[in-house]
Amino acid sequence: MAGADIAFILLCTGLVFIMTPGLALFYGGLLRKKNVISMYAMCFVSITLVGLLWFVLGYSLAFSPDILKGFLGGFNFFALTGITTGYYPIYSTEIPHLLFVVFQMMFAIITVAIIASPFVERVKFSSFMLYIALWLLLIYAPIAHWVWGAGGWLKALGALDFAGGTVVHVNAGFSALAIAVVIKPRRGYQKEPMEPSNIPSVLLGTGLLMLGWFGFNGGSALLANETAVLAMFNTMLAACAAGFIWLILFWAKTGKASTLALATGILAGLVAVTPAAGFVEPWAALVIGMGASVICFFALRLRSKSQIDESLDAWSVHGVGGIWGAVAVGIFAAVGASGLITGNPGQILIQLVGIVGTMGYAFGVSLALAWILKKTIGLRVTPEEEYLGLDITQHGEKI
Repeated sequence: MAGADIAFILLCTGLVFIMTPGLALFYGGLLRKKNVISMYAMCFVSITLVGLLWFVLGYSLAFSPDILKGFLGGFNFFALTGITTGYYPIYSTEIPHLLFVVFQMMFAIITVAIIASPFVERVKFSSFMLYIALWLLLIYAPIAHWVWGAGGWLKALGALDFAGGTVVHVNAGFSALAIAVVIKPRRGYQKEPMEPSNIPSVLLGTGLLMLGWFGFNGGSALLANETAVLAMFNTMLAACAAGFIWLILFWAKTGKASTLALATGILAGLVAVTPAAGFVEPWAALVIGMGASVICFFALRLRSKSQIDESLDAWSVHGVGGIWGAVAVGIFAAVGASGLITGNPGQILIQLVGIVGTMGYAFGVSLALAWILKKTIGLRVTPEEEYLGLDITQHGEKI
């Protein structure tokens, strides 16, 4: 089966890559027209910069054997030394080690792109680039090591995270919240209209994200097997449930059947099922999607009424949705692991330890990193540049 497994993970790697252009479409459509190219630039520079850093150091810090008591990997794989051929038995004896590296690279890229959310429409492109480079090495790589790395402390504790509920979503969501606190709101926030410029772009981006998520969750089985099939089906079911419920909630409140509400709900369901996808029965995925829709709907409303301009709601969808998903694993795990419903209530406590540890580290270090850059190289563009838009002032281009 090795050939089939390799082909499957190659396909899934490509699907996860599609998520980043999909996110560019999703995020870009939510912004004002004068900042759409800037959003695309943030997503595509995440691809290039993270790709290079992952090769040199990022993968090694995340997945080398532990050197810091479960906190961080070492330098065994610096510049991928010695792993261009062969397997890494800790993860899989069915797919080449280098394929595992590139599959995980795609996870790192999309996670970094998600945290563009608090930067949009007001931050210098050069400052964004420096921030995400440091964030990858100082925050993403350590947390990935905790959960998935050889010797990681959460892995040793028994925390369950099938495809990145804490590593990707809680991490990105609470990092985005911290960054927004430091950067401060866009000029005119809650005073001037900031309507989405292109709803069809948002919907197309949602479709590409959903497509990519089948590789994101299904590929995390690392084999072409029944677990991968279960993860893919659960991904679809949770997204459908969450999208439908969010649409109904918004419709009941406003009298309008908003396509943006539908897209946001789908995304919330995809986020929440991520840590659980290969561990739960389909009926539980349905419950997880429904719960994500309700919880994230009210989290987004709470954030939107505050003075925190976390512009594209990475916190309320990814952060809060990731928390619910991680808790839900502790409740519903029944396939290859056990949770509350299968007689292991202690799994919930383990999940909560992982959530709190990830939240605290991601928020605290992100806050400190943003504050340091703000006080040194500066983060925001000038008021004049913000008024004109980042497409022209940062990139010299316009739609």
